[in-house]
Amino acid sequence: MKKLRLALSQINCTVGDIEGNSEKIISAIHTAKKHEVDIIAFPELAVTGYPPEDLLLKPSFINKNLQYIEKIARESKDIISIVGFVDKVEDIYNAAAVLLNGEIVARYHKNYLPNYGVFDEVRYFQRGNEIVLLNIQGYKVGLSICEDIWYPENPISIQAIEGAELVININASPYHIGKVRDREEMLKVRARDNLISIAYVNLVGGQDELVFDGNSIVVGPDGLVISKGKAFEEDLIICDIDLDAIFRKQLKDNRLRNLRAEYKREERVIEIPLNYTIKDKIEVVPQRIELDQTEAEEIYSALVVGLRDYIHKNNFQKVVIGLSGGIDSSLTATIAVDALGKENVKGVLMPSRYTSKESIEDALQLAENLGIETFTIPITDIFDTYIKELEPVFKGLQPDVTEENLQARIRGNILMALSNKFGWIVIATGNKSEMSVGYATLYGDMVGGFAVLKDVYKTRVYELAQYRNSISPVIPQRVLEKPPSAELRPDQKDEDELLPYVILDEIIYLYVEEDMSAEDIAKMGFDRKDVEKVIKMIDRNEYKRRQAPVGIRITPRGFGKDRRMPITNRYREI
Repeated sequence: MKKLRLALSQINCTVGDIEGNSEKIISAIHTAKKHEVDIIAFPELAVTGYPPEDLLLKPSFINKNLQYIEKIARESKDIISIVGFVDKVEDIYNAAAVLLNGEIVARYHKNYLPNYGVFDEVRYFQRGNEIVLLNIQGYKVGLSICEDIWYPENPISIQAIEGAELVININASPYHIGKVRDREEMLKVRARDNLISIAYVNLVGGQDELVFDGNSIVVGPDGLVISKGKAFEEDLIICDIDLDAIFRKQLKDNRLRNLRAEYKREERVIEIPLNYTIKDKIEVVPQRIELDQTEAEEIYSALVVGLRDYIHKNNFQKVVIGLSGGIDSSLTATIAVDALGKENVKGVLMPSRYTSKESIEDALQLAENLGIETFTIPITDIFDTYIKELEPVFKGLQPDVTEENLQARIRGNILMALSNKFGWIVIATGNKSEMSVGYATLYGDMVGGFAVLKDVYKTRVYELAQYRNSISPVIPQRVLEKPPSAELRPDQKDEDELLPYVILDEIIYLYVEEDMSAEDIAKMGFDRKDVEKVIKMIDRNEYKRRQAPVGIRITPRGFGKDRRMPITNRYREI
């Protein structure tokens, strides 16, 4: 029985940190060798980090990445290393390098370049056409990169017909709700359909608005999970693949045998024999399968990792958050403490004459529960001064949203003053529901360097708060129960100006994420006037969203890379 020992190294790379990423790769190679590993695979573009975007237009960046893949090759002795990098052959390619005993013995160029949602690979890379098979002592191992495996007609099916027992797929697959389960089901289908084992290694960590979840996995030819790594954490997954058993299974399968009989070898299939002997193993490695997370746990982990990496990778230390006693600021502060530690989170209460006693109590209770340092800076006197100075200009005009927004902008100025003075980065607390319909003040509560909840609907905010409280009750119960309010005028309630959030969020979802028309949304049972009201608010607030801080993407259609609407735009759904 010949078993190939495989390691999947899901590492947290930083875009542009070619030296640091390479050090992580080399360290993992040395660790894998101690465990008698035959092949170790790393994520897509592990050398450069993903996505490198317009850094790919810099020749110096490409060249440095090429220098370091050579350095990594020199460290890959008596082990086969598969490393994602940017290859250059006249043009540039999203590539996987096969490293062995100091050399790059093979290169694979990604065949399918995604050009939708958050992906812009056609902008930068040429499409590869060759299909690569590694021949290791007569056993065949296929290589592929991310998108190559998603479609039924892909390099994997050809590799299986060509005799591959194992296909290694390296990835930088960003997280969104439902992606982990969809991805795993797809891999099981590909493995069963082609009677092969699939080893899927994924990137982990935050990069601007994207979060990568890891969840690297090995699936057998029967579609069963052999091994699975951790979610949202760096991990080294080691497992043994019984190549003889897969070979015997393939021989017995009439469907695959018939396909092979009819198959005419394509010129683009490149088989590369490797001068490598599969190790006889002394150490027994247990096959580890990490448990799946619940949806709430998944989302919360993504928000924590996204915030932590944005702060640390951009060399910030501490964050400051305006605490209102409401659900959004409470959840934001809690995520910040879980991501950065209580010593690195500052809270600021900025009560006005409209701030209720209960809100002040709830904000202070939250701060005490989290153990964060908190400052109270009342804005009533500042607001009165503004009104006095503006009185000659506003003479004869009734108070309206102007005075409400003025309070929010005073708070924004205070937060930015603290940011400038102490070097703290302001974390905005707005959610996707507010960003969608413009229920947020430009240069007020929208100020900040990062927005944790930018892609989280208000109804989801409550779900996440309840999930976090199930671990330890840090958010006061009253915050979860009281009606949400901006408290910018007497007795103000969000739902008086909007709709109940359970209805509002569903309409936003259908219009923004599903691109449904007003007519189709109304046919689903929503009041036509409500639908038109929400759509008009969404359409006229694109200019606001464009000026909002970057935030973590957790849905398939976040505001940012995913949804790119023109600001100057006369097309209207209504």
